[in-house]
Amino acid sequence: MSAANLLRPLPPMAPRTIYNEEHEAFRDTARRFFETEIAPYHEKWAEQQHLDRGLWNKAGELGLLCATMPEQYGGSGVDRLYSAILMEEQAYALDSASGFALHSDIVANYILNFGNEDQKSTWLPKMATGEVVGAIAMTEPGTGSDLQGIRTTAVADGDDYIVNGSKIFITNGYLCDMAVVAVKTGNSEKGAQNISLLIMDAKAPGFTKGKPLKKVGMHGQDTCELFFDNVRVPKSNLLGMEGMGFIMLMKELAWERLMVGLMSQAAAEAVFAHTVQYTKDRKAFGKPIGAFQNTRFKLAELRTKIDIGRTYADRCMELQVQNALSVEAAAAAKYWLSDMVNQIVDECVQLHGGYGFMMEYPVARAYVDNRAHRIYAGTNEIMKELISRTL
Repeated sequence: MSAANLLRPLPPMAPRTIYNEEHEAFRDTARRFFETEIAPYHEKWAEQQHLDRGLWNKAGELGLLCATMPEQYGGSGVDRLYSAILMEEQAYALDSASGFALHSDIVANYILNFGNEDQKSTWLPKMATGEVVGAIAMTEPGTGSDLQGIRTTAVADGDDYIVNGSKIFITNGYLCDMAVVAVKTGNSEKGAQNISLLIMDAKAPGFTKGKPLKKVGMHGQDTCELFFDNVRVPKSNLLGMEGMGFIMLMKELAWERLMVGLMSQAAAEAVFAHTVQYTKDRKAFGKPIGAFQNTRFKLAELRTKIDIGRTYADRCMELQVQNALSVEAAAAAKYWLSDMVNQIVDECVQLHGGYGFMMEYPVARAYVDNRAHRIYAGTNEIMKELISRTL
């Protein structure tokens, strides 16, 4: 889809207040990048199942990667509102292919928050320029939300660990140059105490990648399996302390879950804008379908639900910037907003009629692209469990 065919979201009924002029200048840069470098090539990304590798370098040149990292590590030292803007502009461009947010706001954060000085100075500057593409590998074929059940092992051998196992559904996996990998380093009955995180160089002997996985949606996103066959990893690549991996994962998952909520919210806004335009252009029985009362009422319902979601998403971002976002608030954002976008898109498909089932229409792509939001970063059922524990 060309930039000329992309529509901006409708202005919210309750004006947003979380961004300043500097944020909006960054938005302009991000918007141009997604509209010119990503959106027009959707079919190409879908066919090859990943972006062109050079786009990572272009994004790095524009300061779109790892912007929240300190300047000494190649970032701009800005707040996470910049991260939110990048995710919003990706969604407004109807892009489900790029994995920049995971690279910059999940992988890089693990290294920044838990890595030592050598690890940070080695990896973060290269991630900021796009020279290194990062992935995080937690999920395994036999374990989903149950991180304590992982089977990938890291056995100490002198100054190294010997890693064996596999991971699945790894975003950025096929192009990754490095992955933060959750491994089992102990045999305690308390499974959480057995988990550690290792920084693994994708060029290490025994580290191999499967072909990109064929998914229901998000066809252009780089997602694959990773395999570890006696991979020798220096102990100096251990993040934090041995056995502290589960605690580190829990500390970062709240932000990851809010990210899913933010992407869901922005996707709902994008699809709704295209649907409103469609109901104005499409005619039936001699008048635009948007003139029928059922259509008007349905659009009113959808806009209200989207605006209510936007208010909560923005409030959560305010709390995140203040380091005051609770686990349950992030879980609620992830669960409710990812449910909401699927409800919105389903209604928008219906308003498109038969064309809503045609993949050349944005609403059809959104129908399959957004379904995964309810699954990854912990299923929505897990989110409800987390919320219920606070009652």
